[in-house]
Amino acid sequence: MKTLDIPNDGFAGLKQNWTNDAISGFLVFLLALPLSLGIAKASEFPPAMGVLTAMVGGLFVSFFAGSRLTIKGPAAGLITICAGAVTEMGGGTEGWKLALGVIVVAALIQVVFGALKFGSLSDFFPHSAVHGMLAAIGIIIFSKQIHVLLGIDPGTLKGKEPIELFEMIPNSIMHEDPRVTLLGIISLLIIFGLPLLKGKFFKKIPAPVIVLLVTIPLAWIMDFKHTEPAFDMVKIGNFWQNVGINADFSMIGTFIFWKYVIMFLFVNSLESLLTVKAIDGLDPWKRISNPNKDLMAVGAGNALSGLLGGLPMISEVARSSANINFGARTRWSNFFHGFFLLVAMLLFIPVIEMIPNTALAALLIAVGYRLASPNEFFKTYKIGSEQLVIFVVTIIVTVSTDLLLGVGAGIVMKFIFHVLNGVSFNNLFKAQYEVSHQENEFFIKVKGSAIFSNLIGFKKAFSKIDHSKKIVVDFSEAHLLDHSFMEYLHHLEEETEHAGGSVVSVGFDRFKPFSKHPLAARKFSADNVNKLEIKLSPRQLELRKFADKSEWTFFPQQVRSGIKYKDFPIQNGNKIPFEQNTLSTYSNAGKLEVSDIILQEGARQSQNEINITILQVSDTDTVIPDFALEPEGLWSKLFESISGKDIDFDNHPIFSKKYYLRGVNEKSVRDFFSDSIIQFLENREEMHIECHRSRLIFYKKRDLLEPSEILYISKFAEEFISLIQEKEIQTV
Repeated sequence: MKTLDIPNDGFAGLKQNWTNDAISGFLVFLLALPLSLGIAKASEFPPAMGVLTAMVGGLFVSFFAGSRLTIKGPAAGLITICAGAVTEMGGGTEGWKLALGVIVVAALIQVVFGALKFGSLSDFFPHSAVHGMLAAIGIIIFSKQIHVLLGIDPGTLKGKEPIELFEMIPNSIMHEDPRVTLLGIISLLIIFGLPLLKGKFFKKIPAPVIVLLVTIPLAWIMDFKHTEPAFDMVKIGNFWQNVGINADFSMIGTFIFWKYVIMFLFVNSLESLLTVKAIDGLDPWKRISNPNKDLMAVGAGNALSGLLGGLPMISEVARSSANINFGARTRWSNFFHGFFLLVAMLLFIPVIEMIPNTALAALLIAVGYRLASPNEFFKTYKIGSEQLVIFVVTIIVTVSTDLLLGVGAGIVMKFIFHVLNGVSFNNLFKAQYEVSHQENEFFIKVKGSAIFSNLIGFKKAFSKIDHSKKIVVDFSEAHLLDHSFMEYLHHLEEETEHAGGSVVSVGFDRFKPFSKHPLAARKFSADNVNKLEIKLSPRQLELRKFADKSEWTFFPQQVRSGIKYKDFPIQNGNKIPFEQNTLSTYSNAGKLEVSDIILQEGARQSQNEINITILQVSDTDTVIPDFALEPEGLWSKLFESISGKDIDFDNHPIFSKKYYLRGVNEKSVRDFFSDSIIQFLENREEMHIECHRSRLIFYKKRDLLEPSEILYISKFAEEFISLIQEKEIQTV
């Protein structure tokens, strides 16, 4: 566990954190190399140009970016635009160079947009339409890469629309190359099977690395280089000779040129800005990025990359999430990721050319699946059935036509729903509210509707308020709150709490939510005023029975966790937005609270939600040093430099082998863990224990606990606290 003092930025940050950032940068490099090659190849660019893009994103953009922990590089979300631009502009080398001209022009406009502070415009686009666009891109990626995985000549796929490519799948299966397909299937089994293995060790290793470690030797043993067609292997050629001024602007006066400028500008900027916001929520130090500065930096990187021959880059969500999980602390992790890519292109091109394209196709199929997985449909439906309609309409129109029309259709559908729900035309784009101030409290009365298209107005109002104060948001005169506004309100509550203030919402009982999701849209309902209805689930009924029997207080509703778990290691790189089913009681140990929490790992399409039952003990009246204790595994030693030094006890080898212990102040932690505490832990089942500011949390496993297990963990905590109290008495 590292100290949560905010890391220095700039060269002082390099001196302070270079070990953590270099390790994280290296691990992200292992993830980025195969993905960059695959994304470039699928985009009809020379494969190595994807690596060039990531190199520019790391070595150049990291110095100017407005975000600290995002990784800049090529993204799957831009594959269809890049491939479309190259194809419509003539294909081959000529089409590639003309597409580069488009990228450079779009990038320069992107820099201007950042300078004009257009970063907030990303809030205008409804999330369901954006997610629908990305899901459509995932489907389009799959429609082409499945043929590559089967060993089909990519030349036969050029110019085909997604629907045509899907129709060709049976024929491709009939004519597949068995040896190539075998490696592709092995790659898919690794990618989708690795996350199913238990243990943090397997979660730390990037699946693309394992794919390369397995498929490169197999391709060598099977002599792919001499027995398979050239299109089945990655071809780099003379990379450094091809790096130069490659952009061609000769089509700048055509409709096609500007059509793709708009598409690049729209998708690139939107994706990058949304990722920056999402990664801020995972930052252990809760630093707030400057979206406009980041947009300018990405634009400058895109201009340089496009000029030299590379793809457009964004703040890529999967690599950025991995960067945080690998222990990155500053922007230097992005720099190191670019540096290691540079070394690879200087020294290891012959090794890179041993990668079979079927392995890269498998990686891209996995990316496409993540974008359009059934879970994405289910998550959208949970927010509300109207969100699912917008999501599906966006997908259908995008796959059938293009990205801009697809997103446009989603936005139109969103407007239709809002008009049907009674939003007046003058309220569609104009936020209606009143702001007042009294001593240390600010009051904002929301009137009419708060929706995605007038959200910018509300953001401007809240930005002028001191977030270290109490903010009361009154919805007594509001009519409709959509999902975009609810999500913004959630982020506002988080930011305000971290600034030392609080947000209190008044009048929510007047609304009927469109679903049970805490961030679902909600509409005023006269029947809902002064009406409270709680329908308990089977688990909640079981917990209430346990509470009655054990004389605990039970509160089933889902509520924001606030700063309850702030700065605990469990939340480093993760988020705990909500908790529910809270059981509480007081004992000699202090206040015991057992809750089912939602732990969010990753962000956006890479986000994974885990339900964990956790016990927090507070009001202990004892001074306890900050520490984190967890069962030790193989991963502990391998990632000790990232997570913190393991504190071992020579006279307690069983404990030292059983547990991975770390803390900010090693001497205080050693003094705290007395012989009696260590012997207690040696003789009990393994437990995760974390302490921050003398508050303790306990959890037995990354899953929900049954009542019998809750009873065990509470008794475990009470005995643990009792030993601490006895130790203090003996010391006195």
